Amino acid sequence: MNEKFQFQELDLKGAFLVKPFYSEDERGGFVKDYNIDIFMDHGINYELKEVFYTISKKGVIRALHFQEEKQQAKLVRCISGHIYDVIVDLRKDSDTFGEWRGFDLTGANRKSLLVPEHFAHGYLVMEDSIVSYKCSEVFYAEGDSGIKWNDPFIDVRWPLKEIGGRENLIISHKDENLPSLRKFLKE
Repeated sequence: MNEKFQFQELDLKGAFLVKPFYSEDERGGFVKDYNIDIFMDHGINYELKEVFYTISKKGVIRALHFQEEKQQAKLVRCISGHIYDVIVDLRKDSDTFGEWRGFDLTGANRKSLLVPEHFAHGYLVMEDSIVSYKCSEVFYAEGDSGIKWNDPFIDVRWPLKEIGGRENLIISHKDENLPSLRKFLKE
C-alpha cells in the first residue's frame, strides 16, 4: 500500500491538514511527514528549524499557545495516541480573526496540521499520546505567550466528555492563568 502526500487547505487561510506519504509492506510501514520541496510545491514556504515531541497523559490540555516574537509555523502530528488539536486565527486583519477549528489527530490516521504563524495552537489529549512538532523557528522563551483554553470569546468546544469531564483535566499552572484574548489585546 502506498499513499502520496495530500494537502487540504482550510478555511482559516494558511492552515492545512496534511496526509503524509505512507508506504506499507510485510515489514511494517514508512511515514514521511515533511519534504521541503513537496510543501513548497503546495505553497507552504516554511523551512523547519526545530523538532520536538511531547509525551502526554490522557486528560492533559496544552493550550492555547503562540509566540509574540519570532513567530513559529508548526507542523503538528500525533505519532501515537489521540489528540483533539485546535488552532485559533489571531491575525487582527483577517476575516476569520478569533475563529477556531478542531481536528482529531491520531497515530492511526497519521494526519498532520500545519499551523501558520500568528495562530494560537493547543490540544486536549484523548488518550496517552506522543506528539511531534516541526517548527519554522526555534523556540524563543521571551516571546512565549497564550490565551486561556476556555476563553468565552473564542468558545472552543473541547470534547471534555470524552475524557470523563472537566474534573479529569490535567493543566499546568501557567496555562490555567493565561489571559483571555480581550485582556491580551488590551495589554
